[in-house]
Amino acid sequence: MSLELQDLSVDIAGRRIVSDISFTVPDGSFAGLLGPNGSGKSTILKAIYRLHRPAAGRVLLDDADLLSLRPKDAARRVAVVAQEFALEFDFTVVEMVMIGRTPHKRAFDRDGEADRAIVDQAIEQVGCQDLAHRGFNTLSGGEKQRVLIAQAIAQEADHLILDEPTNHLDIRYQVEILELVSALGITVLAAIHDLSLAALFCDTVHLIADGRIIAGGPPESVITADSVRDAYGTDVLVISHPETGTPHLIPRRSRPTQAPSSPTVHPPVPPAGTGN
Repeated sequence: MSLELQDLSVDIAGRRIVSDISFTVPDGSFAGLLGPNGSGKSTILKAIYRLHRPAAGRVLLDDADLLSLRPKDAARRVAVVAQEFALEFDFTVVEMVMIGRTPHKRAFDRDGEADRAIVDQAIEQVGCQDLAHRGFNTLSGGEKQRVLIAQAIAQEADHLILDEPTNHLDIRYQVEILELVSALGITVLAAIHDLSLAALFCDTVHLIADGRIIAGGPPESVITADSVRDAYGTDVLVISHPETGTPHLIPRRSRPTQAPSSPTVHPPVPPAGTGN
């Protein structure tokens, strides 16, 4: 057992946002949080990485209360890649990735040779060597996500939390980011917007609606036309991916389309002055 949520509830500004959330992410597995905008996915993740304090329930890491750990100890176990953001000061890629070494150093410690070697290896692992001395704010969305994952790798945590890491990215970067994350060999919990991509990469998924889990398990048992209708309020076709057999969603129009009507044919108009 690795990461476990037990009856987690979170209140924000006096309002209950998520209620009685319980699930486990086993060691080394990739779990997805699915659900419409405003369903509570990000709130659950923020409770795990200690930005929101639960109103009830617990977050356990190897049976220990995660909230009871010192911040530095928690950061050595759990790395976070939040949604895309811009920095007020434009750090270079190397400087951004070096931030991941912070939990392993004391205050005012300089970057050592070991730190630099770990950072270089992390940058190479995500394929960003050519970006190493670029400013972070000059990068594309997909490049930024790769750098933030390199930062998480440099942190050497064995759990990774991602909050919609592929949001606003084109299909190439969506696939590349999830391929990269799934190959890390660590425990991953990610909020994912695209259900077909979640089914393609996740071992298990948990579908959230109105702050509660309505289904959880392998993607093929959770991502169905009925569950999508219940959670999202829309109709889709769910087919098997032709290569993997995982669920693949095809949107349906709310109103049936009509075949185009035949164009009206008008008789030719004779040139002026050629009448009978």
